[in-house]
Amino acid sequence: SGLSPSFLASEIAWPVLGSLYGREVGNAVGVVTGVAKHPGEDALKAFGAAAASSGAVGLFHVAGVTPEAPYAHTILAGATPETVIRVTSEMAAKARAGLSTAAASKTIDAVAIGSPHLSLAEFDALERLLAGRPLSVPIYACTGRHALSGLEQSGRRKALEASGVIIVADTCVVVTPIMPELSNGVLMTNSGKFAHYAPGNTGYSVLYASLADCVESAVLGKPRFTDIAA
Repeated sequence: SGLSPSFLASEIAWPVLGSLYGREVGNAVGVVTGVAKHPGEDALKAFGAAAASSGAVGLFHVAGVTPEAPYAHTILAGATPETVIRVTSEMAAKARAGLSTAAASKTIDAVAIGSPHLSLAEFDALERLLAGRPLSVPIYACTGRHALSGLEQSGRRKALEASGVIIVADTCVVVTPIMPELSNGVLMTNSGKFAHYAPGNTGYSVLYASLADCVESAVLGKPRFTDIAA
């Protein structure tokens, strides 16, 4: 792989690579190689959602990660691949830039996370990053009823909402009119799927960033970015 280890180890890599994968592969079935270790279920979830948004991906394999594909040749079964796409840092950087549609905005109006829906582990990360601080702009946290039930039973939902988090259950902000209608609204997200659909479905332009940057930006009320080079 021509991508930096720090980029591949970051959560921003997987929506970016998923978006790139979908655009390159379309509706074909591909095998991703060069992933040194399992990135975690939430990373694969983000990859798949972004790939299905930018392309029409229904199935993908990651060699050495997804259980049916211990090796690329296991899936290829002796066949020669139709196409081999070698991802460069330039390709990843272009895909990352393409997830943001907002011009150099000095403010944001909202943050939306949870497309696909947030897991309890992702809520853990959100809570660590928030550290109980109040938000200047709301974070819309989309999740399913199973994770929401866990939050309610532990009392965590109240603490999150006290900080300014708005929890959205069993739907999301790009298919349901939850966010206020704004003529020039700017939405920050760590979701490749939200980044793809938000401009057309909500009218908000998008800034794509890591979860950490999304949280810091929501606390500050303005965009903050930490660069992780591809």
